[in-house]
Amino acid sequence: MYIQKYQTFRKGDAIDYIEIPDGRYGARGLPRMKKKKPTKEQIAEINKQNKERRCRAYLMEYFHKGDTFATWTYRPSARPPDMKSALKDFQKSIRKVREEYKKKGYELFWIRNIEKGTRGAWHIHLAVNAIPGTAEILRKAWTKGGIYIETIRDSEKFGDDDMTRLAAYLTKDAKMGDKKDDGSREKPRLKESSYGHSRNMQLPPVRKRKLQHWKKEVKPKKGYYIARIWEGINPYTGFKYRRYTMIRIERRHDDEGSDLRHHNARGSRRKRRKLRSCRGIHHPKGA
Repeated sequence: MYIQKYQTFRKGDAIDYIEIPDGRYGARGLPRMKKKKPTKEQIAEINKQNKERRCRAYLMEYFHKGDTFATWTYRPSARPPDMKSALKDFQKSIRKVREEYKKKGYELFWIRNIEKGTRGAWHIHLAVNAIPGTAEILRKAWTKGGIYIETIRDSEKFGDDDMTRLAAYLTKDAKMGDKKDDGSREKPRLKESSYGHSRNMQLPPVRKRKLQHWKKEVKPKKGYYIARIWEGINPYTGFKYRRYTMIRIERRHDDEGSDLRHHNARGSRRKRRKLRSCRGIHHPKGA
């Protein structure tokens, strides 16, 4: 007996799957490695992967390849003394961006990573949903240094369909370096980092279904293609697992944006509250 967990994004334009053996029944027909206590390095790797996957889920649900990736840099004289000060700088600037979006009748969604390099330079990586005038809004809001702006689709670093590379880039930290082609990690290039996202983003629920057999090969649903697939061994249980993403060939929402961003801010909030109510998701007051 096996369990398939799946999460649907953008009204079915993308679907994430994970398949694992049901712990109550074991993994009939699959070889199992000897169970071992995970090392500190393995735990750190798992934590990093979990953070990347959650970031990727937000990107898959709320962002598109036509949206904006920006980097706010600090000139040397304006560098913050610590992360607390850098967070205040970001909060002040993103507040200005939010106000401008609201004036234009849009709601702002953002994901950011504040980073301090090993040589003392600071910068903020920022993904935001694009609206008319986004680049100018971001430039005016940031007064501590320069700004680099590009669309997600035009980036050579993270222009993949399922946002995997962008999620990895936005969740870099001082504990683990970038992943190499062979799966190993480079030495960390950061001395300090702080990852965060806007509070107005709610993820769709993760659903489950039971599977009787472990399929040797995954085939896409009709009208979809498999964008990425991973297979491996869980170091905690020794069982094999599989993750994959299917993307609709003819997407209902194009790369320029979803239906959420074309409504005014108040209307978007009402629509999301209705969606959460239908899905049975509790939204704490004030969140």
